[in-house]
Amino acid sequence: MKPCLRHVILLLLMLAASGLAIALKPTQRIAEHGPRIDLAASIPQRFGDWTIDPMLIPVTVSPDVQERLDAIYDQTLARTYINSQGQRVMLSIAYGGDQGSDKTQVHRPEFCYAAQGFQLSKSVENEVAMTVGMLPVRRLVAAQGKRNEPITYWITVGDQVTLPGISRKLLQIRYGITGKVPDGMLVRVSSISDQQASAYALHDEFIRDLLAATTAEDRIRLAGRATR
Repeated sequence: MKPCLRHVILLLLMLAASGLAIALKPTQRIAEHGPRIDLAASIPQRFGDWTIDPMLIPVTVSPDVQERLDAIYDQTLARTYINSQGQRVMLSIAYGGDQGSDKTQVHRPEFCYAAQGFQLSKSVENEVAMTVGMLPVRRLVAAQGKRNEPITYWITVGDQVTLPGISRKLLQIRYGITGKVPDGMLVRVSSISDQQASAYALHDEFIRDLLAATTAEDRIRLAGRATR
């Protein structure tokens, strides 16, 4: 094949691929065709053995990071809960109507905490046993000075729960093929503790109590549909 002909064919293939990408670009935002979510109302202030503790504020972000969060998320919620034993758990939720891209990665603990000067370590994937199935989560530890904060988090894309990486990307592609832009959340649970095993056990208890106290619709938004 002559070089000039080969270049023409490559150019045509590139143009075809570009046109296909534009044609398949999702345009229908799921968030615009359903009931609007209200995080403050959906997440109960009191449930199980937990109630809001106004004395401890979850880690705050720098103004530049907050500006980026406000640009890509429609709602955020940050609360600290305390139980009758004096154990505290911090809850942070970020909801966005567009989970079809990777812009929302800014709120992942790996980025958010690092931006505040924390050192991240011991990142592992795990599962929380629920009455309706298993909830896949990622656990890691954020440290700054004498503060050690074990973290448990997960992501929802549409009505499915996922973790960062290939599974999240496949969900985005699956929605994109249908022309839909999914909404979703990043849900983070953490506590200040030097005892990681007991901290994660407390997180699991808190997560189960929280999801048990929400409506079926809100539970799907928070933790996806049960798969097993």
